[in-house]
Amino acid sequence: MKHTNRPLKRIVVKVGTSSLVSNGGSLDLAKMAAMARQIAEIKRRGKEVVLVSSGAIRAGMERLGMSERPKSIPGQQATAAIGQSVLMQSYTDLLSEFGVIPAQVLLTRDDFNHRTRYLNAGNTLRTLLKFGCLPIVNENDTVATEEIKFGENDTLSALVAASVDADLLLNLSDVDGLFDGDPRSDADCKLIEEVEKITPEIEQLAGGTHGLCGSGGMRTKIEAAKIATSSGVRMIIANASLPNVLLDAVAGKRVGTVFLCKPVELNHRKRWIAFGSRIRGSVIINEGARKMLAERGKSLLSAGVISCDGEFDVGDLVAVVDEQSMQIARGLTNYSSTELALIRGKRSSEIERILGHKDFDEVIHRDNMVLGV
Repeated sequence: MKHTNRPLKRIVVKVGTSSLVSNGGSLDLAKMAAMARQIAEIKRRGKEVVLVSSGAIRAGMERLGMSERPKSIPGQQATAAIGQSVLMQSYTDLLSEFGVIPAQVLLTRDDFNHRTRYLNAGNTLRTLLKFGCLPIVNENDTVATEEIKFGENDTLSALVAASVDADLLLNLSDVDGLFDGDPRSDADCKLIEEVEKITPEIEQLAGGTHGLCGSGGMRTKIEAAKIATSSGVRMIIANASLPNVLLDAVAGKRVGTVFLCKPVELNHRKRWIAFGSRIRGSVIINEGARKMLAERGKSLLSAGVISCDGEFDVGDLVAVVDEQSMQIARGLTNYSSTELALIRGKRSSEIERILGHKDFDEVIHRDNMVLGV
């Protein structure tokens, strides 16, 4: 099997809230204990593990005796503040039986938007692994607002896997994997055991935003698979309720759907450009520039720029869009939206005359650009 060729040294395990709670909605310590046992065994075999765990808000609701999830952001933040300590205490107690030391790491989307903070987070996680600890990562719901939230831990787990150079991301949920139909309505649909490339047809199978599981559904898992596989990380979607699912996945046994990683890996800088930071605006380019970028791997020059959308500054991340409104790349711009409005369509030799300065010949240098995202 293709996906067993690469030896596993570092694994990221993502577990959703639905996989941690009982039918009544409370934390299921038996489920958590089974996970702790398997993680401890994987670590005993000399492998490193990072756990990305949801469940803080649910644990807080249980502690407060709440039957409904708070609708307001402050309500969710307060509930998460209570529940996160409950969640970590549960993990600490269960892991202590196996001599495993957990370490809490709380992150927001904003931590990945800023490159320095992104690098710091990755360095901290790698150091914890070096110490022999089990980093337990969750979104920092206590301080996250709508603008800086991941919204679900699928994306967070993929970014974490990319930042620590994981070999495998095991995405555990309440579904068996990706199917060639909707198993809720089609009893004859079949599990897709292996995905070599995430095509538009594969994305279509993921359905709408409110898909088969979790807060984001199958679509967010496909998006996570894009991030992981483009960063050289294999990803598996599997059902958390399968006995010994962690041990079986690490052993190379068939569990769920495996997404094979791309042979050409993005370096850390380009991973951050491709997936880590938020887009601040877009640059629309002509057909000639599109061909130079997509077919010849060239930098983007001002002569190929038709217009720009949004307000952005020097160094911001922008989308590069063709005349058919298709995004073909992302990159860090050397010029602001105001400056681009003045130099669009002009030769590089004219930039200094128009702006009074010219720090770069390129609008986006190819080293600061990632195609196909």
